Amino acid sequence: MSADKSSEFLKVSVVIVNYNVRDLLRQSLRSVARSLSGIPSEVIVVDNNSVDGSVGMLAEEFPDITVIANRSNIGFSAANNQGMRLASGKYLFILNPDTIVEEETIQVLIDFMDTHPDAGAVGCRILNPDGTFALESRRSFPTPAVAFYRMTGLSRIFPRSKTFGRYNLTFLPEQRTTTVDALSGSCMFLRNAALTGTDDLDTGRGKAGLFDEDFFMYGEDLDLCYRIQKAGWLIYYTPDTQIIHYKGESTKKGDLRYVRLFYGAMVRFAQKHLSEEYPKIFLWILHLAVIVRGSLTILNNALRHPAARDLVVCFGVMTALGLFRSFQTGLQFPPVFYWGLAPLFAAIVTLVIAAWNGYRGHGARLGLVFLGSLIAVTVLAALSFFVKQIAFSRIVVIACLPACLLFLSAIRLLPKARKQLGKRTLIVGSLQDTNVLAPQQLSKHMLVGRATRNQNRGAPSNLPRLGTYDQLRDIARVHDIESVIFVSSSLTNKEIFALMQKLAGTPVHTYILAEKQDHLIGKASIENLGNRMLLEAEDVIGALRSHTARRVSDIVAALAGACIHPGVLLIAKLAGPHSRWARRSERTRQWGAVLLGKRSLIGIDEQDEFVPAPEWQLQTGVFAASEILGPRLKRPPEEIEQAYWYYVRNQSAVMDWLIAARALRTSA
Repeated sequence: MSADKSSEFLKVSVVIVNYNVRDLLRQSLRSVARSLSGIPSEVIVVDNNSVDGSVGMLAEEFPDITVIANRSNIGFSAANNQGMRLASGKYLFILNPDTIVEEETIQVLIDFMDTHPDAGAVGCRILNPDGTFALESRRSFPTPAVAFYRMTGLSRIFPRSKTFGRYNLTFLPEQRTTTVDALSGSCMFLRNAALTGTDDLDTGRGKAGLFDEDFFMYGEDLDLCYRIQKAGWLIYYTPDTQIIHYKGESTKKGDLRYVRLFYGAMVRFAQKHLSEEYPKIFLWILHLAVIVRGSLTILNNALRHPAARDLVVCFGVMTALGLFRSFQTGLQFPPVFYWGLAPLFAAIVTLVIAAWNGYRGHGARLGLVFLGSLIAVTVLAALSFFVKQIAFSRIVVIACLPACLLFLSAIRLLPKARKQLGKRTLIVGSLQDTNVLAPQQLSKHMLVGRATRNQNRGAPSNLPRLGTYDQLRDIARVHDIESVIFVSSSLTNKEIFALMQKLAGTPVHTYILAEKQDHLIGKASIENLGNRMLLEAEDVIGALRSHTARRVSDIVAALAGACIHPGVLLIAKLAGPHSRWARRSERTRQWGAVLLGKRSLIGIDEQDEFVPAPEWQLQTGVFAASEILGPRLKRPPEEIEQAYWYYVRNQSAVMDWLIAARALRTSA
């Protein structure tokens, strides 16, 4: 960390509180170092007993910074106070470790404070990881009306209203410099004199003190800003610079802990500062609102649990079969079937899966799905022999076994299969400075191309050039890009921020490839790539599917093709020889060749310019592995090679079926 401390006094002291976000902290400190270039400064990191090796990383990679290593997690406020008491800069920059600042950010904030002597604190634009404006950049105090609009959701429904949009000042343009009530604790640029009165100048204003340590997390920034204003200083928001805030996963907004901490802090703030100004009934209503909000969060989380999904699916399947059977026989099933048997069936299936920990972890647990369905069918079928009133339902109950197996297996396998196909990913920046991102070897990402600074093709690359930075939004739309990786070694943070904002409002996920590191920084997470991307040829061969597994998959696919081919052929004859259905029938009629082992479901297309090596163990296929990219089109050899390589590394039965289904659906 290059910080000039040779001056008589330090201009800025940066204080960062860290808790188990080592890789984000590393990236944040690197951005801070660039922003502090030439400024007399110091950096203080307070670690709240992290277990991810953060302190060791700091000692090894940033020996010039001051580190306070706590032996317990003492909270955000107390840890910040430790760093602030040690700081000696004219200005204090309170910064979260999961942030990245622009190269000019600190100088811009210094200049603002120097030209606004009445400013006790200033904050800048905070961006979400997708480049959109973060509402916490500027806020109002939670008065009774403001708190009510926030908790009831009126502030979201009417964000442009001066009445309802007061909490986050959403009625004001993002580009307007203005005074505000409060800033976000993730990025606060403070005047030391406003806190401790250390400035030699007689400003005639008081001192606010440090953070209130009764606020463990959330609310401490509101409280400090309130006291700064009470001491006679102003709080400003400036749009002249910006940071990215990735936000930790420990307290997501859909989490009960977040509700308890965030709204509990709001209640504590009201008790401390507003109790004398407003009647006590306001605090009672605020307490009640927190309880209601927490209850709704618990209910919402319960409804989103996989067990709730299985209950709905099983109940829906049995109800649908009952209605179908009633229509088929002309007999009306009694109400007991719908409000008694169907819920009981769903409950048994779900309870059996839960009893064997089927909802823990991320596995499909198809064996437990079968066991739960089988036990439920057996119980209800046996019950029908003893309770004559439900004997009519025996056929429907038995039919529920294959139907539930089909639906419950599908909702488990399809998301997993979509992940296997990989996100269609664009690289922004030059890869010549790093060997980490070999196009075929990036886990979870299907690299489709790159964007360059200008029309020059740049350094040689296996990835096709799809356009320039200025065309980023159009590239994402035209090429169905799902994620974008910015290479930080060839882009400044300012450029990355600007490009992210070009993608704001699109469904594209953005990541930053940390300089000289093997991980991606994405929304609220670190995707560790590790050595998985540096695979030798023998490693690839060892990971291939066995011949037996491939043949079983092909045989199942061939039998399915035999079932659907007559229908496809009939439609093709009706549609004509040049129709899309005619081309589909050419595919489905090859089920015999697959069954005999002469072809594979997914394999090589003789028309492709790239021919995979024999060691990849691919044979001619009904569908080409290159169709993982979409319909058969004239593509450059390097793009086809990339597709084949990705398929070889990630092949599975589910991936085969998805490629085949996509190819049939989009047959040109």
